[in-house]
Amino acid sequence: MKNIEIEDDLYAYIASQTQHIGETASDILRRIVMPENGAPKPTLKTAVGLPKAPIGNVFTQVTTEQLLEYPKMVERFLKILSVLESIHGAQFDEVLTLSGRNRVYFAKDKDTLLQASSVTNPKQIGESEFWVMTNNNTAKKASLIKEVAEVLGYSSNDAQRLAVLFAPELYED
Repeated sequence: MKNIEIEDDLYAYIASQTQHIGETASDILRRIVMPENGAPKPTLKTAVGLPKAPIGNVFTQVTTEQLLEYPKMVERFLKILSVLESIHGAQFDEVLTLSGRNRVYFAKDKDTLLQASSVTNPKQIGESEFWVMTNNNTAKKASLIKEVAEVLGYSSNDAQRLAVLFAPELYED
């Protein structure tokens, strides 16, 4: 057996393709890359180009327990955005349409956010090309998570669930 190193986003995609408990990454890759007769598909690009994980998979990749590992709200914010970006890939470009009256929330480079305002505190979203303004309070970050989810096609209930995962204390009765 050989070992390979893969990036986190690729591993998340592979894990999202699990069909039953106990299925190994090797089993999943074999199913994705090789047809029934065992011969490889023409290119790996074909397999990787398959639609991204279903929307519901975000809730298997972002749990309350995982988010509690991040004591700072900005870290939680970035974690959720990073998972959404890894699931949705090119569709994540839609977040670039989200902005305030005088604020740019997302960009594909740090300088764009800094030009919009010197107090944006831009942070890169995971290892993606996207940057986000992080100089918002917790309630605004929760609102942005909800808006991002809705732009990506989540129902308002699922978008709300993500916001509550991010900051449950905001939603306690």
